[in-house]
Amino acid sequence: QVQLVESGGGLVQAGDSLSLSCVASGRTFSMPAMGWFRQAPGKEREFVAGISWSGGRTSYADSVKGRFTISRVNAKNTMYLQMNSLKPVDTAVYYCAATTFYYPTYTSESRYNYWGQGTQVTVSS
Repeated sequence: QVQLVESGGGLVQAGDSLSLSCVASGRTFSMPAMGWFRQAPGKEREFVAGISWSGGRTSYADSVKGRFTISRVNAKNTMYLQMNSLKPVDTAVYYCAATTFYYPTYTSESRYNYWGQGTQVTVSS
């Protein structure tokens, strides 16, 4: 079992920055990848960014490339999402996800079997 806890959400203005954290506990050694997803009101949950647990390989949704940075500190079992130049369209509940399975890619939510409770990010114009 893996437990994930997100933190760092809040209300900011357009152009501001915000950093999210996700602390993992439990069988963290069995996670080949972790990721961030988000769900805006009335929309389906979408991939934001992903990172391999051991190799540091990253991937991003086109909508956040160049603005968001995903990272992790293995010694702290923590994953981060640094969000810069935030836009109102980034408003959503952001979810941390982890997987214990190996896949060629990790951009689909179906690849992940553990999820955090979500943290709200609201960007005002």
